[in-house]
Amino acid sequence: MKKLAWPVAIILFLVGLVGVYQRLTLGHTGANYGSYVPWGLWVAAYIYFIGLSAGAFLLSALVYVFQIKLLKPVGKLALFTALSTLVAAMFSIWMDLGHPERAWEMIFRTNFGSMMGWMIWLYSAYFVLLLVELWFAMRRDMAVCADEPGFKGKLCSFLTFGKKDVSDASAQKDMKTLRILGSVGIPLAIAFHGGVGALFGVVGARPYWNSGITPIAFLIGALASGGALFTFVAAFWGPNRGSEQHKQIISFLGKIVIGLLLFDLLLEWAEYSTSLYAAIPAHTEGLNLILFGNYWWVFWIIHLLLGAVVPILLIIFAGKNINAVATAGALIAVTFLSVRLNIVIPALAVEELEGLKNAFTGPGLSFSYFPSSMEWLFFLWTVSVAGLIFLLGYSLLPLVSQKKEVA
Repeated sequence: MKKLAWPVAIILFLVGLVGVYQRLTLGHTGANYGSYVPWGLWVAAYIYFIGLSAGAFLLSALVYVFQIKLLKPVGKLALFTALSTLVAAMFSIWMDLGHPERAWEMIFRTNFGSMMGWMIWLYSAYFVLLLVELWFAMRRDMAVCADEPGFKGKLCSFLTFGKKDVSDASAQKDMKTLRILGSVGIPLAIAFHGGVGALFGVVGARPYWNSGITPIAFLIGALASGGALFTFVAAFWGPNRGSEQHKQIISFLGKIVIGLLLFDLLLEWAEYSTSLYAAIPAHTEGLNLILFGNYWWVFWIIHLLLGAVVPILLIIFAGKNINAVATAGALIAVTFLSVRLNIVIPALAVEELEGLKNAFTGPGLSFSYFPSSMEWLFFLWTVSVAGLIFLLGYSLLPLVSQKKEVA
């Protein structure tokens, strides 16, 4: 898997550049969303990547805040996974904007009465906190690798400003700082991803979104999907792969992820069953599209079968096998995009007024939506960017320590 990562990421990057070029030259005319369905794949990808980032970051809190020693070897890896996916999320939503060059106005002309206004500040604070926490987590290891020859040694020396303090006292001080930063980061991560859920939940004009459970569902979904991605990453890029300690780490992460996935499915069941039982047309129309519409297979096959049933069975019956747990994590992480698409699209693909579908016709006046080739290509490019950032960081930074296991 590690040998395939680089060529796959590079190929996706090069192929995805076609979508980037089309977006920059054609604008939004190459996308399939329109006036009735103004949000599409890129908005779904944005909340998908944000969820992956928040989930991976909150798992890092198990190391730096709750000090679970078993996970200490993969703490820095969790932080860097969160950083890589955050960059992908920002690219996704940036290209969705009609005028991405005006994004700076959201910071300098913020409307704090808007949920989106709060989000840009929360993201900025989260990004800075991630960088600072990652630096403190790596500082001691960077001081050690500063003595290595070549570019990696020079990079470590530059990032530590030439200081090479590797004393135990310094390490303990860094851990205290990390605990403070992680403690600040937990409510911050909850706030910004719960805020993404609130961004949808407060929209009264869309009954499918308008629910008090939406922010909670977003947060639990983030933990499940981000935890699943990190489990896959730790399985192949974690330290001392194949050692007993590594097996214990992956097995432990697998149990956490399945618990979170089951909780997420419980929330989904509560939301769907309550709305369907109440049978209020405004609430059930979007759900009927998800369950029985043209893209029913996205929910039943991709989400439930591949993204839930298969991973649960893998971990129940092969939870001590690293490859099985890694496969389960990959399936959950990849298929969770379908969950995000089923949040964004169905609520928009219903008529707000009966007969609106037939009252007007024209380009963009359609309630059906499937991403265009440009949208898919740009999405693949953002995936490759996150992958390349991770692979470069893994190659150049001391994200893991390969040490012999101490009995």
